[in-house]
Amino acid sequence: MTRSTNGRTHIMYFETLDVKVENGLASLVMDNPDAGNPMGETFCREFGQAAAELAKRSDVRAILLSSRGRFFSVGGDVGLFLRDLDAAPQEVLNGTYNLHMGLTRLLRMDAPLVGCVHAAAAGGAVSLISHCDIVYASRSSRFTAAYTRLGFTPDLGATFGLASRMGPARAKRFLLMDESLDADEALSTGLVDYVVDDDEVLERATATAESLRQGPTVAFGHIRRLVARSPTTHLETQLEDEAQCLAHAASTADAREGIAAFTERRPPSFVGR
Repeated sequence: MTRSTNGRTHIMYFETLDVKVENGLASLVMDNPDAGNPMGETFCREFGQAAAELAKRSDVRAILLSSRGRFFSVGGDVGLFLRDLDAAPQEVLNGTYNLHMGLTRLLRMDAPLVGCVHAAAAGGAVSLISHCDIVYASRSSRFTAAYTRLGFTPDLGATFGLASRMGPARAKRFLLMDESLDADEALSTGLVDYVVDDDEVLERATATAESLRQGPTVAFGHIRRLVARSPTTHLETQLEDEAQCLAHAASTADAREGIAAFTERRPPSFVGR
């Protein structure tokens, strides 16, 4: 990884990723287009490193996940298994550890995560997208489970993220039947939130990420975590958690600004604290 800093712009260059933080908006771009942006050994390691770097920064208020090339991502690197089948189990453990730690760090942040899918996504790429708070998909995009055809089970929290977005029964069908969904089908299942023309998808996703960047970041973080915990939390516990989160949010500078802006009948100018 190499770094470049210029004023409010901080750029991290990896072999398979480009990461830029500018004015509070982090852009995480999968950038191995010639190979289809596979989630191989290098990507897994670098994704974990990039997530750790973003999680350490107090200025990140929104994250935009996208990719370059003909594919959004072909998913896992099958070539890894062709090289040495006997070593595959340990390689899987090593790779998923880095991926899963990276995802966990991103989901623990207050910053909302916006996904931009411009083309076909498969396997782990679909899993990753399922954890985004808002997902934009181009009309030509496609989403394929791509696990059971190899005799594999899901990773990157697919059984959590897909179940959260689609519902458990629909997610199970998608995975068991190794389904492939076009953009409109993905929209109808809840896997994506918006389907837009191919030449507009990045612009629309960026605009949403920029809008979220200007929002009450602490409140966003509480909302993300409360919703994520809700399926396995008793109502009484959830109510108490909501009360505690609301009390904390009410103590922030953004809450003071929000109330002031409301009474003064002007748009709020949040600072993320």
